[in-house]
Amino acid sequence: MSSPQLSDRHAGAALGIRPGSAPAAERTLSFVDAVREAADQEMARDPAVLVFGLDVDDPKAIQGTCRGLLEKYGPERVFGTPLSEDAMTGAAIGMALAGLRPIHVHIRMDFLLLAMNQLVNVAAKSRYMYGGRVNIPLVVRSMIGKSWGQGAQHSQGLHSLFMHVPGIKVVAPSTPYDAKGCLAAAVRDDNPVLYVEHRLLHFQKGPVPEASYTVTPGKARVTAVGEDVTLVGISYMQVECLRAAKYLESVGVKAEVIDPIWLSPLDIDTIAESVERTGRLLVVDTAWLNCGAAAEIVAQVAERLQGVRDLRLKRMGFAPTTCPTTPGLEDLFYPNARTIAAAARDLVEERACGWLPAERPDLQSIVFKGPF
Repeated sequence: MSSPQLSDRHAGAALGIRPGSAPAAERTLSFVDAVREAADQEMARDPAVLVFGLDVDDPKAIQGTCRGLLEKYGPERVFGTPLSEDAMTGAAIGMALAGLRPIHVHIRMDFLLLAMNQLVNVAAKSRYMYGGRVNIPLVVRSMIGKSWGQGAQHSQGLHSLFMHVPGIKVVAPSTPYDAKGCLAAAVRDDNPVLYVEHRLLHFQKGPVPEASYTVTPGKARVTAVGEDVTLVGISYMQVECLRAAKYLESVGVKAEVIDPIWLSPLDIDTIAESVERTGRLLVVDTAWLNCGAAAEIVAQVAERLQGVRDLRLKRMGFAPTTCPTTPGLEDLFYPNARTIAAAARDLVEERACGWLPAERPDLQSIVFKGPF
């Protein structure tokens, strides 16, 4: 499991809690339970909300994120679907046009590619094409990331494809607090929202208020304060960046860590303000670098701060090859806290230091509990 110190600090930051202070809400939930509670509360609040998708009514209930919803709300509002992503996405869009607020669970982001015309040419554009007379309040839940060797077609992070398209919002929460608040905000939004969940985040735990609340689009969060280098971690890489900040402390480097949360709309102001102070930016994504979310963040910061101060910029993400299956290759393919810390130190020292911190047992990555 992840370091309790880091998990508590990150989750506490989500609630506006200073490190070392007592949390405002002592109740602790896992990411999975936070997603389930958000769906439950939104379904109870609004009878137009429904949940459907492949295996939502399975005994495992999508890692437990849909557990109990079928029994509570019945098969008319919670139901499984055929393995037909294109047709079912079309049905979801039709439901949204008719006044419902569907949460469509796709399980793996890889297979959203089978519904790209529906999502990009219909869902994202209908409100514009009809002069604002229709809404598409559709939430698409989709999982990304490494797990237990799922390899080429089950591990991809394709969120930047959707960031490119006006009319669809993209959110990638990394804490249980944000998992609940972002899903509630997405359900209430009148635009389609891609809700991105990394498998490894499902086992994170943190404080989550019992009452309903939203984490609204367009605001990033500073999760650790520092002045030497700015680390931006997207989705699960936020956890690795927080671990990297701990490694960097051992060599006297203080990293500021930022969680963008919403990737579209993107809060570039918070990131740029940090980089203006530190002069160094490392963006870490759980996806490829070419034309990716990390590239967009780096480009916007460079545009904002060019001529303001000297900058040192770097991106990290997937190696430029197809997602591998074996653990040995995965270790080389995905960034981790130690490689992030090493790259950040190089930025600070303005040279290749050749430093790779020794592993610390208290900062080990959590283990995915597959398969599913």
